[in-house]
Amino acid sequence: MIIGYTAGVFDLFHVGHVNMLKTARGLCDKLIVAVTSDELVAYKNKKPVICFEDRKAVVESCKYVDIVIGQYDLDKYKAYLKIKFDLLFVGDDWYGKDQWRDLEEKISPAKIIFIPYTRSVSSTKINSILEENRFD
Repeated sequence: MIIGYTAGVFDLFHVGHVNMLKTARGLCDKLIVAVTSDELVAYKNKKPVICFEDRKAVVESCKYVDIVIGQYDLDKYKAYLKIKFDLLFVGDDWYGKDQWRDLEEKISPAKIIFIPYTRSVSSTKINSILEENRFD
């Protein structure tokens, strides 16, 4: 059985998230998704629009996801040691970054798969549009 793993905030769940999860699930037998806790999101000086428990519930409702867990630490190597996944799915906007090359060596024989990012939509774009159209 091939176990896949990915993690993300999944705030303002949109078709880009669906595309990523669908692609990932097509490459493994079981897909485990870690939803980033509100406290961990705060490290970027950001606050999710949707609270952690609700974001988890939304991801759990996605038919491409088998198991949803919380992400309380950004260390993917720790996640690997705990879950023992075979494939780590990451958006291709991270491709070529040193952190992923270093990680791939540490988690071998597991592989990192870079999934094409849906360029037409992102939570950041949605937040910008909402902010522009905000009426005070």
